[in-house]
Amino acid sequence: MTSETLWYAGRATGAVCLVLFTAVVLLGIAVRLRTRLPGLPRFGTVALHRSLSLSATAFLALHVALAVVDGYVDIGPADVLVPFVSDYRPLWLGLGTVALDLMLAVLVTSLLRARLGPRAWRAVHRLAYVSWPVALVHGIGIGTDTGTGWMTWLTVCCLAAVATAVGIRLAHSARAARRTPAELLRTAEGARS
Repeated sequence: MTSETLWYAGRATGAVCLVLFTAVVLLGIAVRLRTRLPGLPRFGTVALHRSLSLSATAFLALHVALAVVDGYVDIGPADVLVPFVSDYRPLWLGLGTVALDLMLAVLVTSLLRARLGPRAWRAVHRLAYVSWPVALVHGIGIGTDTGTGWMTWLTVCCLAAVATAVGIRLAHSARAARRTPAELLRTAEGARS
């Protein structure tokens, strides 16, 4: 593979990661809100979230591997795992490393979910809410396509989708916190019937 091919492939996998991880965040919020996607049973949303998470992680691994293999910029294995130590654009690459490290924590704990218990797993899983915007800022800061029409449009659409979903999630949590014990009992009884 030529250096130019590696460079284009690295850019492409970065854009694909943005789209896939955006979809993963949206599906994660849908799962938490117990939303059914049209044409899928409720468990189908969970299965889609897990499958897409694995696909997104594979693209992320490819994106990172391409950055390390590409000789245009010297990015070594330490730069991939330790934030802000790279000689190449340390802030922007470091943010990508932080996002990667957070996603690795989410991935590992998801694989060990049965051994951790739901409370510990959920606490670590919430790191995805931090990882996504950190990765987004990484892409804006280091991406060579930042400022092009198509990348600006893609970034704005992903940001708007996640902001809307997080807003819905927060509104749902606020409504749930205001429910009285009697309302909670009626809701639980309605779910059983």
